[in-house]
Amino acid sequence: MFKKFWRDVNKYFNYAYVSAKSELKSEVANSHLSWLWWILDPLLFMLVYTFISSIVFRQKIQYFPIFVFIGLSCWQFFEKTVKQSVKIVSQNNHIVAKVYLPKYILIFVKIMSNGFKMLVSFSLVIIMMLIYRVQLSFNILYIIPLLLTLLVITFAFSTIMLHFGVYVEDLANVVNVLLRLVFYMSGIFYSIKGKLPEPYITILLKCNPVALMIDDMRECMLYCNPPHRKVLLLWFAVGILISILGVSVIYKNENSYVKVS
Repeated sequence: MFKKFWRDVNKYFNYAYVSAKSELKSEVANSHLSWLWWILDPLLFMLVYTFISSIVFRQKIQYFPIFVFIGLSCWQFFEKTVKQSVKIVSQNNHIVAKVYLPKYILIFVKIMSNGFKMLVSFSLVIIMMLIYRVQLSFNILYIIPLLLTLLVITFAFSTIMLHFGVYVEDLANVVNVLLRLVFYMSGIFYSIKGKLPEPYITILLKCNPVALMIDDMRECMLYCNPPHRKVLLLWFAVGILISILGVSVIYKNENSYVKVS
């Protein structure tokens, strides 16, 4: 299975890249602001959450606009990719019904597309850090394994959503509700450490990989602290295992996807 996976990835990687590039172009083709929406979308959300949290609920968190922006950037990448994976086979039925394509390659297209938008958002984070004169340390280099772990976790859950999304018609509605719940449990616009007592903080960070990634990303980039390295490594391993399971299930059932979709 591993040899087949790597062979297919090498064979279809260029297709995924070109498809993601075309998808990004089509998104802004009829927009007057074009690619600027990739900047304005997270920026406007950040302003809304900053206003609500700091003015209405009087949050007192250092570098709060950047704090929110980091959370939104990571969350939107995870949420959009997982949500889009539910209906990804049926939406691409015109392709998969005519030519063979490993179905998880369709997830790669979404990861590349949404990942590019996340990188655009993080470029704004860097600019904002310079404006706010955030103190930096070598711990900021941990963003590389953190982003890699986020990518693996996102791919892992997306493979499961892809498989069950073919057979369960209402799965998209269920996923929307679950993702909304995870959104509020991930500390996007508030600090989990400042809102919850122990042991709930530790439990939530260890059991919710998105909350862990966001919290560790903030600690490394804004507050010069290292991440939860052992828990991060554990979730990376879990992501790899779920990915192996998901890819195996897709390989086993992908011939039946076309008939069902």
